[in-house]
Amino acid sequence: MDKLIITGGGLLDGEVRISGAKNAALPILAATLLASGPVMVRNVPHLHDITTTMELLGRLGVELIVDEKLNVEVNPTTIKSFVAPY
Repeated sequence: MDKLIITGGGLLDGEVRISGAKNAALPILAATLLASGPVMVRNVPHLHDITTTMELLGRLGVELIVDEKLNVEVNPTTIKSFVAPY
């Protein structure tokens, strides 16, 4: 197991960016189908599983907008079908 050893008497200061978790993002994206309006999901990881899920939502008619910070706005009010294409 890795560890950090900090020496000195100075105060710690700064920011740490926490990456999104696939196992959290996938059910959240699916749950947006239950919303009555647009939902913003932030810090979505750029992974193949996430891309596949977003493509599936898009084929159902859900409107998806992805920005440069990997935030995804999901608008389930535009859904056209509840049957997944195979």
